[in-house]
Amino acid sequence: MVVMARDRHHVRPALRGGAIALAVGLALAGCSSSSGTSSSGSSVGNFLLYGGATVPPESAVPEYEVVCPKVDVTEGGAAIRAGGDNPRYQVSITDLARECTMTGGGGYNLKVGVEALALLGSAGNVGRITVPVHFTVKRGDTVVANRTRTTAVSFAAGETQAAFTVVEDGINVPAGEGEVTIAVGLGNAPAQAATRRRR
Repeated sequence: MVVMARDRHHVRPALRGGAIALAVGLALAGCSSSSGTSSSGSSVGNFLLYGGATVPPESAVPEYEVVCPKVDVTEGGAAIRAGGDNPRYQVSITDLARECTMTGGGGYNLKVGVEALALLGSAGNVGRITVPVHFTVKRGDTVVANRTRTTAVSFAAGETQAAFTVVEDGINVPAGEGEVTIAVGLGNAPAQAATRRRR
């Protein structure tokens, strides 16, 4: 059985120095943690469940009372920029999703998706950047996974923004005591994965 849920964000990051002022969805909002399939409007959710943007026809599935843990954003990990007050680019998280596939006995396999938007600043003249995204999963005080995935983001000629999706899968969460927490963020993994307030 698969349980998938989504976490929406809404924020307004702005590139200073007269570059661009573009609204980007970012601030952590409430998520739906009930079992079922995702909305067809979430591209990151569709990639998690179906491996692409197209949603196949729905089929009848049994209902279960299973909760897939929330995804938190690490402190300072919601956005990164390069170049200070005269930035070359800025990257912000716009959407999050997770998928839990039950393996029996209280354990499950976890897949986490991050959708983000990269913006070029006034000093930006690059056509390609690399963005690290870190994922930390814990059960209680035990670290189940601590990974960083680096993705290349390309800007089309004449474009100043580029959306991209990063999916980390193959995370096995064993059965056991303690709350399971999922934390993601842009940049390299912090020494202590402090998280923003969960909603």
